[in-house]
Amino acid sequence: MVGTKGAETSLRLAESMLELIQRHGYSGTGLNAVVEHAGAPKGSLYFHFPQGKEALGEKAVELAAARFGSLVADSTVEPATPGELLRRVIDELAGMLDDSDFQLGCPVSVVTLEMGAQSERLRDACADAFESWIEPVSELLIAHGRPRSVARALATAVVSMVEGAVIVSRAQRSTEPLYCAAQALDVLLAQGEEASA
Repeated sequence: MVGTKGAETSLRLAESMLELIQRHGYSGTGLNAVVEHAGAPKGSLYFHFPQGKEALGEKAVELAAARFGSLVADSTVEPATPGELLRRVIDELAGMLDDSDFQLGCPVSVVTLEMGAQSERLRDACADAFESWIEPVSELLIAHGRPRSVARALATAVVSMVEGAVIVSRAQRSTEPLYCAAQALDVLLAQGEEASA
């Protein structure tokens, strides 16, 4: 069983992998760079991740999924309509992009695009990450009166559009695509409210 210090080292390695994937992509992130970035002993990488880079990448994707899930959860602390919640999340993502000079994006989309066809393990981790974001959005929409089947489709569209907008924002070095997506989703969510009223 890994003790507290070991758990901290494992988390530090996963956090470093996550940050480096955001900056350099999965393929552009070497294990030596992760160890150096984490300030961890060289032997610790294979001790904590004996299956190597894929296992570390999987952990980084899980960490990214949890962090975005926390962002959504934090945005629901105050009562909000789905549109208000979406705007809070978009504001946070826009801030992240601005603060990083458009260097940081969504590591889950990066890993999906780079490795989805090459690694079933990483593709599954990315699919699980996206599902962990779609499900709570779907439940929020159900709580606001949408039928379950409509809520699921709408939640999938919301996550897909936001993910795509982050990519376009990075390419254009502007948060405008994110806010354009937010405006389009406002209309889509409002139509859903009318349909369920």
